[in-house]
Amino acid sequence: MGAKIQALTDDKNKNGHKAIETKSGLNRRQFLRQVGMSAGAGLLATHSITQALASNAMDPSSTQLTKDDLPTALMDDRSLAQMSQVSLTQTSCIAPTIETRLFASSNVGGSDDRTQLALDRVACAGFKVNNPTITNRQYLRFAGTDSQRASDFQNIATGAIAAPQLLLGVRGGYGAMRILPKVDWSTLGRIMKERGTILAGFSDVTAIQCALLAKGGMSSLAAPMLYSEFGKTKPDEISCRQFAEALTNPNLVIDISDATLTSPNLPSILTSAEPKTITGTMWGGNLSVVSALAGSEYLPRIDGGIVFLEDVGEQAYRIERMLYDLYLARVFKGQQAIVFGALSGAGEDSYDKRYDVATVIRQLHELTGLPIYSGMPFGHIGKKYSFPLGVTCQLSPNTGGGYQLAFTDYPTIKADAIQVEGLWQNA
Repeated sequence: MGAKIQALTDDKNKNGHKAIETKSGLNRRQFLRQVGMSAGAGLLATHSITQALASNAMDPSSTQLTKDDLPTALMDDRSLAQMSQVSLTQTSCIAPTIETRLFASSNVGGSDDRTQLALDRVACAGFKVNNPTITNRQYLRFAGTDSQRASDFQNIATGAIAAPQLLLGVRGGYGAMRILPKVDWSTLGRIMKERGTILAGFSDVTAIQCALLAKGGMSSLAAPMLYSEFGKTKPDEISCRQFAEALTNPNLVIDISDATLTSPNLPSILTSAEPKTITGTMWGGNLSVVSALAGSEYLPRIDGGIVFLEDVGEQAYRIERMLYDLYLARVFKGQQAIVFGALSGAGEDSYDKRYDVATVIRQLHELTGLPIYSGMPFGHIGKKYSFPLGVTCQLSPNTGGGYQLAFTDYPTIKADAIQVEGLWQNA
């Protein structure tokens, strides 16, 4: 049974705050120290939590923005102000038992407080992070040198470090491609299969996921990441719940009813024939990264696959250019279908507003002849539905014009090891 932490309210008459206590009598600082978490300055005192959380709201004028930041950065001032008005809530945590290691393959984090808050939350939810200090690394814009970032994986491949239950990405941005030649993906994939290790991330982490599948034959999880989601002032509850669902449900099912997240000007299913149920390996990820891997040994060659693609902040012509990269490299040849997630922030074409995402995807349909399914609730958006990549997916149309994705044959974690509410708790 995990220890329980309950946050107590401020006692103004005593000019301070009461300690946050557990049923075992430990205060919050002692509890986290006992389970291996850092209890330094990042473990915020109750009276300063609201101020510290508010400071994590993204400021586009002073923060180096990357693709995983854009949805927050594009919020108006009013939305950010509402997010910063965080009231203290009672926090109930369990003892972390899920062996977890972080990997920082791309950008450095921008805020130590935000990182520590994210670490506190995942510990509260049941994830025992064994290497939190990697979040302190920095080389230029990256979360460490190429060798340091590659070591997050290579040390597991060599056996220097035991494979954990979960490998959780810190954040996206750029940089993962630089480390691909430095990792023995084949051996890493074999070890991860033996251990049942789940690698979770998205955005720039697509490069890692593709290499792991192409060279190591190992699946991964398209999912939110430590800094990007769990360090937010107010993490998205649906994204958190769906993260836990994908981690624990061996028969994950996702229903999609419309194409709005891809484009409101598209049907959910774009096909020249009657839609039918297909089964194949779902693979792919961020379009910018997948297209950059075209022609390399790190892009999976999947016979009869189902390609998934998403992106953010790319104009329609740039989306089309990357899709043509893949088409001309014959990546779509032999695939059964293409599934699009969110293509957010595309904007309008300055030459002709009619040239939009829907026009681009219709052109892709004509080029490939493949059925195209749009509106998958994943990408650089809130309310993400995590799902496995590199595993068997059954794609079925439904009577309402939408479709269903059903996934099988991937590693999971016991549901009772996770207390999902911890992922968005304020304490």
